[in-house]
Amino acid sequence: MLVIAYLPALQGDFVWDDDDYVSANPTLRTTEGLRAIWLDPTATPQYYPLVHTSYWLEYRLWGLAPAGYHVTNLALHAAATVVLWRVLLLLGISGAPLVAAIFAVHPVHVESVAWITERKNVLSGVLYLSGMLAYLHLALDTPAGQGRLRQYIVAFSFFVLALLSKTVTATLPAALLVLIVWKRGRLWWRDVWPLLPLFAVGLTMGLVTEWLERHHVGAQGIDWQLSALQRVEIAGRALWFYATKLIWPTNLTFVYPRWSIDAADPRQLAYPVAAVATVIALWLARRKIGSGALVAVLLFAGTLFPALGFFDTFPMRYSFVADHFQYLASIALIALAVGAVARLTRDRAHDNAARGVGMLVVLVLAALTWRQSHAYADHESLWNDTIRKDPASWMGHTSLGALLGQRGAQAEAEIHYREAVRLNPEFAIARTNLGGLLANAGRFAEAIPHFRADVRLEPASLQARISLGRALLLNGQIDEAVIWLRAAVDAWPDDAGARAFLDQALAVQRQQSGSR
Repeated sequence: MLVIAYLPALQGDFVWDDDDYVSANPTLRTTEGLRAIWLDPTATPQYYPLVHTSYWLEYRLWGLAPAGYHVTNLALHAAATVVLWRVLLLLGISGAPLVAAIFAVHPVHVESVAWITERKNVLSGVLYLSGMLAYLHLALDTPAGQGRLRQYIVAFSFFVLALLSKTVTATLPAALLVLIVWKRGRLWWRDVWPLLPLFAVGLTMGLVTEWLERHHVGAQGIDWQLSALQRVEIAGRALWFYATKLIWPTNLTFVYPRWSIDAADPRQLAYPVAAVATVIALWLARRKIGSGALVAVLLFAGTLFPALGFFDTFPMRYSFVADHFQYLASIALIALAVGAVARLTRDRAHDNAARGVGMLVVLVLAALTWRQSHAYADHESLWNDTIRKDPASWMGHTSLGALLGQRGAQAEAEIHYREAVRLNPEFAIARTNLGGLLANAGRFAEAIPHFRADVRLEPASLQARISLGRALLLNGQIDEAVIWLRAAVDAWPDDAGARAFLDQALAVQRQQSGSR
């Protein structure tokens, strides 16, 4: 069933930034590249060396045939499902097979499985769950003196490997602490101290990732200038967004609209207040309904914590939420829902009915996954699907415009670029692309306003200054062209392109001066 559900994705192509990670990633080509993957944190888009090593190995097996990478992603997701099932059995979770089956085919996970770049999720997921399984065996059912040190080393090793695949897995030691307290009913120091090294390593890797997101990936600027209160509001809204998509997985899309967050609007505080109130209510009701619901909610929120907006990540430029952010977090709420139904249907008659309903739910979710997988068939399918579900997606219009422009459909590309600029006049990439398209068509007067906006939005961009200077030069605005091109050369004196355009502008300026 899993293969059928993901069959459209298995036949798919590379999409969006799969080029940076695989198809145009120079580190995959050589042995020196493998060294850089591990020793140079800036050699790859993100410092997840285990992920890029897997790409490096696959490149030697099937080159740039996308099917091989898709199959690997699906195999890792299947492996994560099996390990999850074993974790659930160890914890005594009701309906463990159904929880694992729903996790396997839930459509919110299509983005993690069908998008090759999200190898980060499925690989780290297997390692995270393996580390959890090993540590829970150690903490819950391994007698003293029976290979406990070896078991601890195994769990710790899985955790480190998970961090080297995606640092959202830094939440594992906190999740283990919650689960151990839940199973034992109390917290002992002996439960805490073995986890301290895991907390330390996780915090260190998390800080490294945050620094790289800011200074290497580019998660800084006006789009990330959010107050503490705004971040709290984003986090609260995101928690309810993810829970809703798990319960009712409709209109799943690659890029969700970026919410407008107004800290002065008290209504936006309703989301975080409701989230906190839910936790308090479950705590107060734990003696009547048990602590399982409280544990599930804490695990859900805690696992999502790195992606709730408190830390700057590059995707926040486009949206505060994404399906792949809840790959691991979803497990807790799925288990809670299945467990609640299992407790309500304990007698044989109800149990048989519940099994039938469970099978139906799995089939429906698998069908939804099959349908959602079609969106990841290729670039055009992805962006058309995004725009169909969100016509106001300026990111979708910009990306589809770039794709059409590469194919030579300049008129159609211009339509999408103009729509992107209309929807978000402050999006520099749309301005750059539209200006470039117009300049290439010789429409310099139309291109100049977009290049001016680009320079304003990206003042540190050499290309923005060169593009504006060149357009001004070719539009006959020589004196202003000299100003911008000289500024580019002053800022980047070693750039041959900027100097060549400046020399050309100065020659024209001298020629005009001599003819006066």
